[in-house]
Amino acid sequence: MDADSSSSRISTDSNKNPCGHGIWESRGILVKCGGFASQLSRNLGQKVDGHPLWSSRFDASNPEAVIQTHLDFLHSGADIILTNTYQSSVEGFMKHLQVTREQSIELIAQSVKLALQAKDTYLKDLEEAEDTPCKNSRRDPIVLASIGPYGAHLHDGSEYTGDYSDQVQTELLQKWHKVRIDTCLLNGVDGLAVETMPCLLEAKAVTELILTSYSNVKFWVSFQCRDETSLANGESFAHAAHTIWRMVQDAGQESRLLAIGVNCVNPNFVSSLFKSLNSLAGPDRIPLIVYSNRGEIYDSASGEWIGSGQNVVEFVPEWIKLGARIVGGCCRVYPADIARIRQCADSNHI
Repeated sequence: MDADSSSSRISTDSNKNPCGHGIWESRGILVKCGGFASQLSRNLGQKVDGHPLWSSRFDASNPEAVIQTHLDFLHSGADIILTNTYQSSVEGFMKHLQVTREQSIELIAQSVKLALQAKDTYLKDLEEAEDTPCKNSRRDPIVLASIGPYGAHLHDGSEYTGDYSDQVQTELLQKWHKVRIDTCLLNGVDGLAVETMPCLLEAKAVTELILTSYSNVKFWVSFQCRDETSLANGESFAHAAHTIWRMVQDAGQESRLLAIGVNCVNPNFVSSLFKSLNSLAGPDRIPLIVYSNRGEIYDSASGEWIGSGQNVVEFVPEWIKLGARIVGGCCRVYPADIARIRQCADSNHI
């Protein structure tokens, strides 16, 4: 099926929970998985960073390792896993895997199927351990589609600079994102993780697309930031995040927005970023999300991470006090880290 023409056939009942316990409305802190490519690299025993398709190429070449990576995070306490689609695009697969458009769309669908298979395996593991999957809302995982930025498929580092924001139009961005969103929704994800947005233009474009074309689909929006105040392209984080919040408010769709926040950022930046947004929002209590990296910097020339990493879990209590309702990890945050974040989130519940 051509995903470009499938929006009208997408079921809007994509947020059903098979246990009926309403994890979306859980009063506790939800924990997202960690750095998928980082853990996948461990499972593969080879380097993942640096390739134009990053981890997404392994949905085809090593699906077992992809499933195991999802399971590693689920067994460490993650409530939410993301499909391995951050770097996925029709253009990227056609260029770097020499496949057709139809085969490229099927590879995106495959990523969803692998995540859902991991979820099913996890639930069976719990049953075999004489537990009940529906006994605790945390134990019925949420599978969200990773909707990474346009710049990721360019393979020029621009997802960390947003340099393309003055070279593309809203219509182009929406058309590009639509194929992946359609495909992921058609194949059964619970919602969308719009992540690593380096500029307001793209965040607005995707948010508008979701609000107008996909009724009832839940989503979050998280930005990539270069310092304590600014998005990757230099715009104000507080202004950008508040703009997205107002778009959702004006549409009367607050119940669909899981959170707004940051990902793949230095953990030292997060508290200042959250404080700036909270100050601008005033009495509005915007649900926040954070899944930072360790504070290291990826050097694209050498293909290596440089700098000293930090223990992300030490920051979690303050993030929760500032309004974080979803906490997890990004690059080089491993299952052991997620297990500690899980413990910290549970002890700092709201």
